Amino acid sequence: MISSSEYGSHSWELLVAVEHQHEEVQKEFLLQVTGDLHIGGVMLKLVEQIKISQDWSDYALWWEQKKCWLLKTHWTLDKCGVQADAKLFFTTQHKMLRLRLPNMKTVRLKVSFSSVVFRAVSDICKILNIRRSEELSLLKQSEDALKKKKKKDKNSKDPVTEDILNLCNSPMSSGLSGGPGLYSKTMTPTYDPISGTPAASTITWFSDSPLTEQNCNILAFSHPNCSPETLAEMYQPRTLADKAKLNAGWLDSSRSLMEQGILEEDQLLLRFKYYTFFDLNPKYDSVRINQIYEQARWAILLEEIDCTEEEMLIFAALQAYHVSKLSLSSEAQDFTCESEVDEVEAALSNLEVTLEGGNTSNILEDITDIPKLADNLRLVRPRKLSLKTIKPYWFVFKDTSVSYFKNKESAQGEPIEKLNLKGCEVVPDVNVAAKKFGIKLLIPVADGMNEVYLRCENENQYARWMAACVLASKGKTMADSSYHPEVHKILSFLKMKNWTMSPQAVSDPESIDMKPECFVSLRYTKKYKSKQLAARILEAHQNVSQMPLVEAKLRFIQAWQSLPEFGLSYYIVRFKGSKKDDVLGVSYNRLIRIDIATGDPITTWRFSNMKQWNVNWEIRQVAIEFDQNVSIAFTCLSADCKTIHEYIGGYIFLSTRSKGQNETLDEDLFHKLTGGQE
Repeated sequence: MISSSEYGSHSWELLVAVEHQHEEVQKEFLLQVTGDLHIGGVMLKLVEQIKISQDWSDYALWWEQKKCWLLKTHWTLDKCGVQADAKLFFTTQHKMLRLRLPNMKTVRLKVSFSSVVFRAVSDICKILNIRRSEELSLLKQSEDALKKKKKKDKNSKDPVTEDILNLCNSPMSSGLSGGPGLYSKTMTPTYDPISGTPAASTITWFSDSPLTEQNCNILAFSHPNCSPETLAEMYQPRTLADKAKLNAGWLDSSRSLMEQGILEEDQLLLRFKYYTFFDLNPKYDSVRINQIYEQARWAILLEEIDCTEEEMLIFAALQAYHVSKLSLSSEAQDFTCESEVDEVEAALSNLEVTLEGGNTSNILEDITDIPKLADNLRLVRPRKLSLKTIKPYWFVFKDTSVSYFKNKESAQGEPIEKLNLKGCEVVPDVNVAAKKFGIKLLIPVADGMNEVYLRCENENQYARWMAACVLASKGKTMADSSYHPEVHKILSFLKMKNWTMSPQAVSDPESIDMKPECFVSLRYTKKYKSKQLAARILEAHQNVSQMPLVEAKLRFIQAWQSLPEFGLSYYIVRFKGSKKDDVLGVSYNRLIRIDIATGDPITTWRFSNMKQWNVNWEIRQVAIEFDQNVSIAFTCLSADCKTIHEYIGGYIFLSTRSKGQNETLDEDLFHKLTGGQE
């Protein structure tokens, strides 16, 4: 037996501050502890000393100096490294957080500040009924955007009161993760696939979801655009360097909110970080589709992504359609008048569609015979010191290569040149009104990129060749099952662009109550008068006016995905051995080195050719090895190198998803691919 005096010599005092609402009870407590006391024992001692009768189950110890949670309750103080100079906080793990969604609405809800961000985002998405939470993450607003907001608030005479959707009664407030939400697959049609509204017979199934019909309406539907004045006051990136700043604030998915300095009632942005939208289904994804649509819409309005005038008018027409449809028709928002859905019948019809699958008659043909394209096209080669040359040739597209010959008759012999398109950049160069259908190819060569243009005669020829080029750049041939859907997607986008002036439709632009300046970026509001813009938007509107609401949003998303810059997240980096800064574009399938001054691509590296990547944490350098003994290394100047490391690993993680899997994610694999070893 050890005497009390001997025991006392090994014990020491530990200061713990307690976060509670009782004014009459002290906030700081001194506990007499020993190094072999476990964390659970410390918490038990503390609660006994506080003498307040309440539920302490959500409380845990936070070590302020080390910025870490002490969540392993079986670990001793010695094992954690806690000594007498430590100051611990006994505080709740779930705290209130404000999240600004892609549709610019702010929600306030309880979030776990002790879980890693990856898991916290998963819980948030369950509350908001957004499937595939792995595509989203939390982002701190850029400093430039915050400065602009402060300047706007300072200049504003009336204090702006933000409309906040309060979801603090969510299941997470009790420390539990959210329920299945509205996208549970136990019953088939959760949302009407035409209007996107929650089916009336399903809205009451999940009483644990804080999303009432009204709240779901706010998240699942687009609302009238902000005024041009408000748009002008919002931060708009002007250069590639500005765009790089937007991506600097992504939180580390492998650490908790508290560990990254986020405090209760702080505001963060919830955004789609990875641009691979898997398994979009109007039946389950009304909120998800709308939030993707909104993120795309704001990216276009604030010129975070570049598009042509023709494309801007298409986007404007789809937006104008949404707003006019919603304001003129109450039926889209009326949940109560939805017809009841017979679940059994709906389930059977869904099963029938699933069992039917696609057209299987061509499967054997696809496996045994790789199709080829052969046609007359014009080749355009830019010359540095003279005008570009445009010559007609006979082109043959086979496997992932394009060969061209002087004419059709000479196609049996050796080609003039054979271009291997694997790993190249494919950029559309189209103006439908001017009947210009071009394909710009940037083909990797030893000292940079070889620039080649192909000119097609018409839309159908362009769609076939463009789809073949896109697939070849990814290392796929026209035998791939995605070739025909890609052709169809390109043709449908061209059809939207190909509007004809209808005097009846545009004779009176004022007949539709819309402010055209709300649907285009500031560049075009400065270029055209309001009536001119309205007339041009209404011309483009004719091609989309018959679409159901959800289809129009999906078309908008598809059109956004067709833009050359889609899915690129920019970072300013310094490559090893280089004396100047470059921009690195990170996409779902490749990395692009871009000249910071001109914006021209220099080199492209595909993830499919990547052998390994790692980080030297001492010098904060990312090193990547590719096939054929190609290796690169760079330091990141606009963000922490961990951010780029996580982006690359995240995209590789997302590429492992398949429709056969259930929706539970392999979180360990995600952290293995993205965490790195600091």
